[in-house]
Amino acid sequence: MLKNLFKKSGLDIYSPSNGQIVPIEEVPDPVFSQKMMGEGVAVSPNGGDITAPVEGKIVQVAPTKHAIGIQTNDGTEILIHVGLETVSLKGEGFNVLVNEGDEVSVGQKLMEVDWAFLKQSVPSIITPIVITNSSNDKEYNVTSEKTCKQGETVLLSVK
Repeated sequence: MLKNLFKKSGLDIYSPSNGQIVPIEEVPDPVFSQKMMGEGVAVSPNGGDITAPVEGKIVQVAPTKHAIGIQTNDGTEILIHVGLETVSLKGEGFNVLVNEGDEVSVGQKLMEVDWAFLKQSVPSIITPIVITNSSNDKEYNVTSEKTCKQGETVLLSVK
């Protein structure tokens, strides 16, 4: 029973890919850098698949396959937006492995990405991870790490 008193509260958002961590304010797109979509962080991936950064339910798969929305058990809504201006690719370069309504766990594969194609086709492969329903009554702590490991590095903690 005492163990529950010291149980950590809040939410940890793990990296969906290996790569370099980029502060959201440095994403070269004002929609993300000015936090119009919400609080967050970004990763400049160095290949591999995109995995779930949290445990939750898939609530959105963009028709153009470039973005996936997940809702956690506490109601936090997280958007993974793979690359910038990738909506213009109309799904090319992405193989989504989940559907709306699917339950996912941290590290579960969500999509395969053709990074070489993306690098040739869009301005940036930087991948923002944004809390679309972020609010002022919570504290958001971005990691001080510079590199991240998929499913292991906590990018952002919410309290």
